[in-house]
Amino acid sequence: MSSDSMITQAMDGSRIDGGLYTDVTDFARHTHWLNSAMSAYTSYGVGLFALFMLAGWWMSRRAGSATMAVALATPVAAVLAYLLNDGIKSAFAEPRPCRALPHDFLIEACPAPSDYAFPSNHTTVVAAVAAALFLVNRRLGAVAVLAALVMGFSRVYVGAHYPHDVLVALVVGTAAGLAIAWAARRYGAIPVTRLRSGVLRPVLTAPSPTHARTAVR
Repeated sequence: MSSDSMITQAMDGSRIDGGLYTDVTDFARHTHWLNSAMSAYTSYGVGLFALFMLAGWWMSRRAGSATMAVALATPVAAVLAYLLNDGIKSAFAEPRPCRALPHDFLIEACPAPSDYAFPSNHTTVVAAVAAALFLVNRRLGAVAVLAALVMGFSRVYVGAHYPHDVLVALVVGTAAGLAIAWAARRYGAIPVTRLRSGVLRPVLTAPSPTHARTAVR
């Protein structure tokens, strides 16, 4: 089957919110001063969420075992959210907007026809991380949520996704992140408590001020 016939049988995202997509890419066309920053963030911003996860683990060393369990499960949430989202992508097989609307302004190069659009993988993964981290530390979670929203917008801004690709990805990622975080909080506290009393104690528990002073002496 040719790629053209596959496209005609797939989900046509341009009929859902192609006009809004064009509005956003037109905005990108007229804000060249922002293009480089958005391109860099959409390509490398996922790395920022790795730092957020490290921060969540560090903060959790002074928190309860349930919170530490959620921090440790956050990378798992990111991976599972990606796998879930990839399955949805394959099921709907929505062509990228650059194929349905080839004359719209693009910053990111148009990928291969087999690289589908719905939902956005980038947005799903960062939304899962942000949702899980919100149960680790609300301030850190709030920063991660804001960064996830910017990531979602950047995917439309550079021309990689329709707005509905991003909105559904936010829902999928948030649901996956909260589900894994809930399971970790519910079932992971006891194992973490046991690990904290063993050789992993320095990794999972911050030293108390008294212990730290004694070590210095």
